[in-house]
Amino acid sequence: MSHIAENRRARYEYSIEEQFEAGMVLEGWEVKAIRAGQVQLTDGYVLIRDGELYLIGCRINALRSASTHVTPEADRTKKLLVHKAQMRRLIGKIEQKGFTLVPLNLHYKGGRVKAEIALAKGKAQHDKRHTEKQRDWEREKGRLMRHKVSGPKT
Repeated sequence: MSHIAENRRARYEYSIEEQFEAGMVLEGWEVKAIRAGQVQLTDGYVLIRDGELYLIGCRINALRSASTHVTPEADRTKKLLVHKAQMRRLIGKIEQKGFTLVPLNLHYKGGRVKAEIALAKGKAQHDKRHTEKQRDWEREKGRLMRHKVSGPKT
């Protein structure tokens, strides 16, 4: 599974409860642009409309060599494909207080572009600070361990 784009802010802004993989309905020019790395996921979010999932805010910039008979729209709403049972479960969880769906990353699986989405709850400001402290401590711990293993040079 090779990553195409990742939404790093998602893990900072939200506490992730469950992760799901969804297929995406894409147009040809979008697939070509994704293969060229012209995709941005940071402002993306997932909406449930008429019992279906849609990825909104995922920006795919068209290549200059896009076909002349196609008018590319960078912020086009993309339909996500999940099993009905998963969909019912997600809708049930979303209706609970505080849950939302956020895209975590886009990746290839079997030659197809898939989106990893997560059922998440928004973090409060103090939780975000705690996450930052934890990340800083892990980084510092790694530095200390590397220094300790290699030992002081004499």
